[in-house]
Amino acid sequence: MKLQKETKENQAIHGKWYRDACGTAFAMELVGERWSLLIVRELMFGPLRFSDIRASLPGISAKVLTERLASLEEASVLEKRQLPPPGKAQVYELTRWGYAAEPLIQEAGRWAAQSSAHDPRLPLSAVSLMLSLRTMVDKSRVGGVAGAVGFAIGGDRFVAEPREGELPIRRDQAVGDGADGVDALFRAPDAAVVAAGLYAGVPWEDLERDAGLAIEGDRALALEFASLFALPPKLA
Repeated sequence: MKLQKETKENQAIHGKWYRDACGTAFAMELVGERWSLLIVRELMFGPLRFSDIRASLPGISAKVLTERLASLEEASVLEKRQLPPPGKAQVYELTRWGYAAEPLIQEAGRWAAQSSAHDPRLPLSAVSLMLSLRTMVDKSRVGGVAGAVGFAIGGDRFVAEPREGELPIRRDQAVGDGADGVDALFRAPDAAVVAAGLYAGVPWEDLERDAGLAIEGDRALALEFASLFALPPKLA
């Protein structure tokens, strides 16, 4: 009887759609609504304000974003908190459990990229591009690239520091004043410009000439770093 009681109490979240004990079903109940998983994606590099999340997902309305944030908070995937002075802004941040969803996002992206319908030339957010780097990196070669590589994409700033078998990436808004603080820097008006060079085979020189890309600092390092990434072979 106790098991029945606990099950009924948990049905508000688990079981609301499928009434299925499978973890996959529960995951879909948590993040399967339109925009939910993309909101989690955008928070993978740290807390953001409501306006920042909405700017990174231009197709979402304020109403839907408010609803999705509330449901993700109810499910303990994220939490909201107030920044200390002088900012005092309210931000949304993933919980420890929420951050643990990154492998789910990576594997979903890797699986979808194996479809011939996948188009790497479509718009994407800066966070989406950074997560794609961690997903598509050649882990057997990444340790051979020595140096910090920065990204200044619109108003977003990140630093990638290759290590043996992994690619840590962090948000760092101090990056972008020239190549200060990094050994090489990709500067672009939006993430799709960099993705075109990494995944769509557009020559870097063409992007520099026509799309507003700038490669600053150690160019050889930047191009070696860029060679670490490729989409998986198509299976469908």
